[in-house]
Amino acid sequence: MGKQSNQPKKGIARLLEIAAIKKPLVITSTALSALASIASFVPYIAIYYIISQILAAYPRFDMLDTASLARLGWLALGGILLNITLYFAALMCSHLAAFGTLYKLKVDFASHLARVPLGFHILIGSGKLRKIMDENIEKIEGFIAHQLPDIVASLVAPFVMVSILMLVDWRLGLCALAGIAVAILVQIRAYGNDGAKTMMDAYQNALEDMNNAAVEYVRGIAVVKAFGQSVYSLRRMYEAIKAYTKMVIPYTLSWENYMSAFTTIVNNIYLFLVPVGILIAATTSDYAGFATRFIFYLIFVPSIATVLMKIMYATNNGMQINGGVERMDEILAEPELPQPREPKRAKSFDIAFDHVGFSYAGQETPALADVTFRAEQGQITAVVGPSGGGKTTIAHLIPRFFDVAAGSIRIGGIDVRDMTSEYLMEQVSFVFQDVFLFKQSILENIRLGNQSATDEQVIAAAKAAQCHEFIEKLPQSYHTVIGTAGIHLSGGEKQRIAIARAIVKDAPVIVLDEATAFSDPENEHLIQRAFETLMKGKTVVMIAHRLSTVRGANKILVLEHGKLIEQGSHEALLAIEGRYHDLWSVYNKTLNWKMDRKGVVEHA
Repeated sequence: MGKQSNQPKKGIARLLEIAAIKKPLVITSTALSALASIASFVPYIAIYYIISQILAAYPRFDMLDTASLARLGWLALGGILLNITLYFAALMCSHLAAFGTLYKLKVDFASHLARVPLGFHILIGSGKLRKIMDENIEKIEGFIAHQLPDIVASLVAPFVMVSILMLVDWRLGLCALAGIAVAILVQIRAYGNDGAKTMMDAYQNALEDMNNAAVEYVRGIAVVKAFGQSVYSLRRMYEAIKAYTKMVIPYTLSWENYMSAFTTIVNNIYLFLVPVGILIAATTSDYAGFATRFIFYLIFVPSIATVLMKIMYATNNGMQINGGVERMDEILAEPELPQPREPKRAKSFDIAFDHVGFSYAGQETPALADVTFRAEQGQITAVVGPSGGGKTTIAHLIPRFFDVAAGSIRIGGIDVRDMTSEYLMEQVSFVFQDVFLFKQSILENIRLGNQSATDEQVIAAAKAAQCHEFIEKLPQSYHTVIGTAGIHLSGGEKQRIAIARAIVKDAPVIVLDEATAFSDPENEHLIQRAFETLMKGKTVVMIAHRLSTVRGANKILVLEHGKLIEQGSHEALLAIEGRYHDLWSVYNKTLNWKMDRKGVVEHA
């Protein structure tokens, strides 16, 4: 026996695999669609016999069997009504199957996104994921609801059509088939031109890149407008549009001649019949029989155009949908964050990095290299250093946004990979630079950290985070919905609400990535005091650029180029006059900068 392939399905096989999620409805839909396609040819058969009876009676039309003609007319009408009824029933079943499949795909896709490492979301971009979930999966729904019944009808129709063409008059049938063959060859040439599959993949990639760049552009539109810049000021957006245009326009133009030729041929197949019809007419002795068949073919062959156009559109739509399905499958193939078979729980909450190494995908230079340190429970450990040194990477690795490539990270002596994601997330609170607030009340935004928190606990956390005062001044105080008309918060206010959210969660490990980045000098020391008071007994890891925020930290880690080069208290690091001493000196100089009337920067 041959070895069975475990390769994932692609193309139409993958689409049918997805459609099989609602198999009974899909089978019913396709069967009804096939029957509808067969019924659509009944009127042509009735017309053939009507023509035959009329020409047989010519010129004695008073000899016509009107009752027989009436029955044939009702047969034609019945075929039309049966086609409509069966196709309507097929679409009802296909739509029910499509909606059920769409629901399951979106739930499965969203569930998978929840199980992949959180770092994946940081790297891929929300615009691409939005397109895949909103557009690509929606196209699958359209395929099952509309294209699948049409494909089945398009596959059945040619067999019925060819049978009729060959049975009525094989000579005229071969002429019609010759026209069909030429049209199909043109279509195959069009799809094979310059690698249609490659071009369709490029189209999907360009569309996703442009979509991702557009989302970022819209998010930053306020900055663009403030500086009076156009779309060209955001280079990524501009380059994405250029790349899309550069790929799409030549590809579209490459179809121009083929589409014109295909459309011309399928709509004029009767031209293949006329020369042969003239030759047959010159030698036939049964003029009435020949005229019946020839007139029937002239009436029938225009239906060929409808069948072939359906096949073409089904093929084209299938290529586009296949590209979208492949994008969806790429995300679904993204490895989920491994979960331990025997989960462990920490009894203490000190954090230990043990020879940790990590690199982001596609980057040769490691983000962290052989980093070892210990953040003690009940103490504040600050991480400082130049941009790109690996500070934020440390913040991302503690809650397993990514898994380390080398070494280990332990909380309370337990490797974070031996904890379930749910448990680990319960033990860690984060406040990052980029704050996201939901369009809900401020009360609910803060309570997001702890759904069981009382209003009093939320208010206490807000007071500790120094945001109670500005919340009280809002129209509905804590019940004010963020994002409603006229309700906008500054960056610093959003940051403090995020800090309140972390405080109310009351997790034993706190990770702060530039948590005070937007706070003014007046509130900065108050927030630091709030941390000292309310986070007593907790493990705090603070990522900071502003060195004034780390003076009171129990331990300061200095990172540079992904390596830990110094660690110790503020005083100890200044005493050794190393890299931290240099950073501190530069920081203090910047505090004393001023600008004269000519715009020259000087030191006071």
